Amino acid sequence: MASERAIAVEVVYALKDAQEVVALSVAAGTTVGEAIGLSGLPVRYPQLDAECAVVGVYGRVVARDATLRDGDRVEIYRPLKGDPKQARRHRASCPH
Repeated sequence: MASERAIAVEVVYALKDAQEVVALSVAAGTTVGEAIGLSGLPVRYPQLDAECAVVGVYGRVVARDATLRDGDRVEIYRPLKGDPKQARRHRASCPH
């Protein structure tokens, strides 16, 4: 059996005050979902709902079954606490 080519990827989860980055070497053909599982982040951060969280590669939302390429950065997004438009309106209406 021929050995599979390995690719380097990162899986990132941003916390409120820090960012966790896990560098991985995975087989070519690995999906976003598989990389998230291999990163161990869902185990280290139980509040992370890895099955429902929106994920992306370099800021572009992708499906979990998207195939990764060498050098990709998988990002796990936290849900927004509030509506950004409403927050902007609130900041604009507050006296400085």
